[in-house]
Amino acid sequence: MTNFSYEVFSEVARQKTFIAAAKQLQVTPSAISHSINSLEKDLGFSLFVRSRSGVRLTPNGQRVLPLIQDILNAEATLNEEAALINGLNKGRVRIGAFSSVCINWLPDIINKFKNIYPDIEVTVWQGNFNDVVEQVKLGILDIGFSALPIEENLEVIPLYKDPIYCITPQDFKLHRGKSITRDDIKNEKFILQQIDYDRDTKRALDTYNVSVNSLQYSIDDASIIAMVESGLGLGILPELALQNLSGDVNRYIFSEHFYRTICLVTHQKKQQTPSVKAFVSIIENYISDRYGDIKVV
Repeated sequence: MTNFSYEVFSEVARQKTFIAAAKQLQVTPSAISHSINSLEKDLGFSLFVRSRSGVRLTPNGQRVLPLIQDILNAEATLNEEAALINGLNKGRVRIGAFSSVCINWLPDIINKFKNIYPDIEVTVWQGNFNDVVEQVKLGILDIGFSALPIEENLEVIPLYKDPIYCITPQDFKLHRGKSITRDDIKNEKFILQQIDYDRDTKRALDTYNVSVNSLQYSIDDASIIAMVESGLGLGILPELALQNLSGDVNRYIFSEHFYRTICLVTHQKKQQTPSVKAFVSIIENYISDRYGDIKVV
């Protein structure tokens, strides 16, 4: 068994097809197939269930994936430490984040990091809160942006309390005051992404007795704004998601304020490579410079 076989296994588990893994690793699909077959033979059990649409991990494959990721990550740490000893600045940082962080924070953060460490490779993977945490837990990602609460045994750094707003058409009239009350939305439909009906968004809607039957689902934040602008319903979005969106809509706070707490998840510090530690420091400084002291909840 070689580390290349482990790398192939990890990439196929992530990409879910031999062809996509081959493209990512810049080898032929037959080389991927041969490597997986050899690894399965050495281990004595199947790692993937093959189908026409791709592959998925067997129970045994799921069991050994974290162990193989640990081997790959340990090798990366060794290589980085050797590079530091030799006076070189090399390494990698694999980041996972949800869309509004990818749009509003990561371009500046990555540029700041690359200005200091130009030879360190940075890759970004986009997913929802739960998927990002799972990828960090498995060791496929080094750093993840998610939202509290985090139940996994990972290093968690709260970064920012992101206010949640109600989005309405321009002609929407409040019953009283300047914030949304139960009377304002008791007969209204809400448009949101299905994956967002979770955590603080769900808590806000449940508090105002918005039923599941009153929910419509959209593709992304921009389409939510477009549908609200057209009078098809109301939206519920956090401040960060609204920063690069435009439309003929209003945004109101709720009479009971709601936030999502954006956080950073990584492995325990002793497991982090030098490049990951440096990237985490850049993130903390960026948030502190932009919003003041990190808002720990």
